[in-house]
Amino acid sequence: MQQSSVPPTAPAFDERLTAPRSWWLIAGLLGLSGALVMFPLGTVPTLGGLITAAALAAVGVSSYGSARVRVVAGSLVAGDARIPASALGAPEVLDAEEARAWRTYKADPRAFMLMRSYVPTAVRIEVTDPEDPTPYVYVSTRDPEGLAAALEAARNGASAA
Repeated sequence: MQQSSVPPTAPAFDERLTAPRSWWLIAGLLGLSGALVMFPLGTVPTLGGLITAAALAAVGVSSYGSARVRVVAGSLVAGDARIPASALGAPEVLDAEEARAWRTYKADPRAFMLMRSYVPTAVRIEVTDPEDPTPYVYVSTRDPEGLAAALEAARNGASAA
């Protein structure tokens, strides 16, 4: 009997919401601040302050900017959440103005939101699962049309199966 090895499905959409370059500059400036704080204590503490402060700031920027948005294997994977496409409604592409509105005064506290303020556009998707109290999913993305198309394809594939 032969065992078939099924290759892993490639993501229909894959994006990393990386932090802007200016944040890395700020992380470097925080490193310099750490060096200045330690400067009165001598050369070695100054170098230690520079390295420690810069490393901590870089870890913070990197971890915040490591959020991924993917549509893979019939699911939306946004950060730590994995939501089957069958539990989602039609995606709504949000331009910068609408995305800001849904991040602020239109926001529902029960919604799942993977938002990054430095990404101006987003996609909002209604949650159609009656068992789930989450009304919608808000996902920041630099390619809202691509994410919406991938979600539609995943939804159509899930409903056809």
